[in-house]
Amino acid sequence: MNDLPANRTAFLKTAEQIAENIPDGALLALPPDYSLVAMEAVRALVRRKARNLRLLGVPILGMSADLLIGAGCVAEVETSAVSLGEAGLAPRFTEAVEKNLIKVKDATCPAIHGALQAAEKGVPYMPLRGVIGSDLVSARSDWKIDNDLVLVPAIQPDVALFHARWADDAGNVWVGRRRELATVAHASRLAFVTFEEKKTGDMLEDEVLAPGVISSIYVSGLAHAPRGAWPLGVAGVYGIDDPHVSQYAKAAKTREGFRAYLDEWVLTPRKSFSPA
Repeated sequence: MNDLPANRTAFLKTAEQIAENIPDGALLALPPDYSLVAMEAVRALVRRKARNLRLLGVPILGMSADLLIGAGCVAEVETSAVSLGEAGLAPRFTEAVEKNLIKVKDATCPAIHGALQAAEKGVPYMPLRGVIGSDLVSARSDWKIDNDLVLVPAIQPDVALFHARWADDAGNVWVGRRRELATVAHASRLAFVTFEEKKTGDMLEDEVLAPGVISSIYVSGLAHAPRGAWPLGVAGVYGIDDPHVSQYAKAAKTREGFRAYLDEWVLTPRKSFSPA
């Protein structure tokens, strides 16, 4: 991992530099496809040939995880689901599970949110009620039952990785109502963010924008990546490229098709950007 400035946000030049600062074996927290996914940084991790990553879905995983799994970057997954949404199953994840190529820790959305909130608050666990009586509790030896509550241990990811609509001169990022990104940034040791556009000044001083801002205190590194969430979307800027996601889902059903997809859309830097 490269050295980063202490106690301030590092302005990095490219998503490739973000990938260089995510070490092999890291517990990497990723948002779902409907949130703000740093897809260009994910592709950079594939190009870097990252290995043994442990992915945490916040609270579920999608195309970003499937790409990393198919490319051999992942050893373990903890999530509530892995899906391509309307495009169907995540094919590389499905095959990896069927062939026992990765370890999977089943969770629920409230459990993951609660575990991250516990880390955010600096407490050892978060109590939950909703999963009492499910088979999942017996499958998770790290979850304890006490007084009709499930105690879910705090999760502190090594790295949170996501995209943002805006970053500013102060190193703050704006994610709007995607507050799960604020939670995971607060909970993680490091948070790396790609962003669409740069704003001058300090968004925390803007009464309208400030509620959707994550402070630079929680942002370790930033990189400008226009259309960096593509083929997923950024609200108010561009939507999910459904035909492309469907194209990926079809190609990734076989290892050969997945490799052809990587060759065309991932392994050549900048080719992965969709035309505006």
